[in-house]
Order: sequence, then C-alpha cells, then structure tokens
Amino acid sequence: MLALVAVLYARGLVALRRRGIRWPVWRIAGFYVLGLGSYAWISFGFLGAYSAELRWAFTTRIALLLVAVPGFIGLGKPVALARLALGEAAVARLDRFLDSWLIRLTGNAVFEPIFTFALFMMFLTPLSGVVRGSLAGQWGVSILIPVIGLLTVIPIIENTTRHTSFFVSVEFVLAFAAFVFDAIPGILLRINEAVLDGVGAVPGVVPGWFPNPLRDQQLSGDILWLLAEVLDVPVLIILLIRWNKVERRESKSIDDLSDEEVEALTRAHLRGSGLTHRD
Repeated sequence: MLALVAVLYARGLVALRRRGIRWPVWRIAGFYVLGLGSYAWISFGFLGAYSAELRWAFTTRIALLLVAVPGFIGLGKPVALARLALGEAAVARLDRFLDSWLIRLTGNAVFEPIFTFALFMMFLTPLSGVVRGSLAGQWGVSILIPVIGLLTVIPIIENTTRHTSFFVSVEFVLAFAAFVFDAIPGILLRINEAVLDGVGAVPGVVPGWFPNPLRDQQLSGDILWLLAEVLDVPVLIILLIRWNKVERRESKSIDDLSDEEVEALTRAHLRGSGLTHRD
C-alpha cells in the first residue's frame, strides 16, 4: 500500500510537470518524508515490531496512524494535486466521491473526535486484546486506521466541503469539547487497577525491560492521554483557519451585493422570521 500511494503521487507530479505546473517542493517533502515516512516508521519500526506484545506500543501506533500520519500526508495536498493532474472525466468522478454522503459524514469535524473517542474506548475492553493478538487485527490496524484517518482529516485540510460560518463555529465548539472527552479513555486506563483487555503476561522469554501487564496498561493510558490532547490541537487550528476563510468569503459576497439586493434579502429574512419590515 505504501508503494502504491507513493507511485500514484509521483505520477501526479509527472503529469503536472508535463503541463508546466510547478508543485511546491515543501509539499512534496511533507507528503513523502513526513507523511509516508512517518507511516513507515510507525508500521515497521519499534511500534510495529512490539505492537502485539506491548499495550502501550499498540495504542500509540493506532493513535498516530489515525491522526498524525493523515495530517502529514495532507501537507502534500493530494486532492488538489489530483484535480490538476487528472483528466475531466476522472476529476468529475473525484468530485462525485467528495460530494458523497461518506465524505460529508467523515469530513465533518464533529465526526473525527467522536470516532476517536469511540476507538480509544475500545482499549478498555477485551476487544483490544483480541485485535492486538490477531494477525488479521494487526493488518487491519495498518490499513484501515490510516484510511479512516485520511477520510476524516483530508476533507478538513483541503476544505473539500462547503460550510457556512455558523456551521464551522458549531464544529469548532464541539471539537473543543472533544478536546476534553478524548482524554477520558487514557485516564481510565491509567487509574484502573485491573488489566482490562484480559490478556496476561507475554509468554516465553522477554526482554528485562518489558513491563508487567498492569504497568503496561498504565503506560498505555499515560501516552494515550497525552496524544489525545496533543493530536486534537491541529484540528482546532485548522477549524479556526477555515472559519476565518468562510467568514471572509461570506463578508465579501455581502459586500458585492447592491443596495437593492441587500434590501431584498432583508425583506425575505424578515418575512421568514414572521416579522414585518416598515420603512
């Protein structure tokens, strides 16, 4: 999957070069070095190697794949690149996908913190132990979690959905509330005195630095608590930037109206509110 994504992005860059369009070098570096590089480091490095044995490696891996990796990939603006590199028919299909109910759902900034909270709560159940100890579960984490993260983060970063300033304000308030709620799973993991996933000590000979199951769970809670707070901050910043852009766009659209059009909109608003407008 990693190689396929790298090749597709490279093909888009080649298509742009043929059309005489220069793509910013820092976006290319962000996509390959920070985006795909962080995915490789997380999946094939320490976290990937010990994800099945250590709870804290497992939870850290999922949290980073869900938010950090998609955010770094978003620096490369893959959707904007695709719009410029693809033909009209392909762009039309891309637009239909971006306008689908799935993207409208996941691209809503409210979805990401709710989904993140629900996913992190899984760590408090035996399902966490099943997924962590299963080969299929480990593959699912490597593939599904980043894909879901991309579906939630990319629409926000690339602003593929059109919202009013009021809607974005509501998103910001709910995302700020989630800033508090997302820490709850980590806190519960940290303070609980029982091993919640029902999995005992790692069998066989293990390195001396391996923690016991309860300490492993506590470390998992500490890291998850920290990441839940840190990883929500970029979403809040992006929403603030998007609200500012939407506000400027709406203000400009009103400024461009003539006095007659403003008067007509005012009358329509008053009629819709059940009020009458008197000169």
